[in-house]
Amino acid sequence: MAALAPAHPRDILLVEDDDADAMLIEEALLQRGAARTITVVQDGIAALEHLRDPERLRPDVIVLDLNMPRMNGRELLAVLKDDPELKVVPVVVLSTSNSPEDVTGAYRRHANAYVTKPVNLDEFIHAVQSIDAFFLETVTGSPHEGEA
Repeated sequence: MAALAPAHPRDILLVEDDDADAMLIEEALLQRGAARTITVVQDGIAALEHLRDPERLRPDVIVLDLNMPRMNGRELLAVLKDDPELKVVPVVVLSTSNSPEDVTGAYRRHANAYVTKPVNLDEFIHAVQSIDAFFLETVTGSPHEGEA
């Protein structure tokens, strides 16, 4: 397991409307040292408000449920990846749906990983850490750089 440990914990925005799932994910990320901070919001609109608030640090990773009220994860992913400021933030989709349309749709919208619920915690942590190793180290400039 030590080989999967992230270089350092990340700031994570968890977009999840199910409180039990949010607590499970939060606990797993914190216990395995994958998260420095976790902010939980209930839907896509709250996520955009958080991400566009100049007073808040941009997260290193977004963990995104697809099925939520107000603005679902599919809609949020499309908005994120069309926004020049937000498209650099990696997204792990975490959903009960294993339908080919949802999986391929998420990757078509440039999700970085797709994990199905019920969550296999090892698979989920591996997905987050794989982004850490591959995506975050290859992006030119951290999402935190250049913020006023």
